Amino acid sequence: MKAAGFTISGAGHPICPVMLGDARLASRMADDMLKKGIFVIGFSYPVVPKGKARIRVQISAVHSEEDIDRCVEAFVEVGRLHGALP
Repeated sequence: MKAAGFTISGAGHPICPVMLGDARLASRMADDMLKKGIFVIGFSYPVVPKGKARIRVQISAVHSEEDIDRCVEAFVEVGRLHGALP
C-alpha cells in the first residue's frame, strides 16, 4: 500500500488505517471497496480529529496472501478513480 502511494498509520498491528484526510473521500472509497467485495470502514470526525479521515483495514490470520493482494489491487484502483493516487 505504501509503495502504491498510500499513507498507512502505525506498524506491526493488524489494524491498518489508510490515511486520506478528507471525510467524503474516505466514505466514497469505502463504499466503492465494498462494491468490490472488500469490507472496510471509513472513519471521520467526530470519531477521529478533523482532517484525519481514514479507512480502517483489519488484517487477520484467516486472510491469505491472495486476499491481501486482491485488497491492495482494489485500493489502488479505487484510489486512482477518486484521485487519491496519481
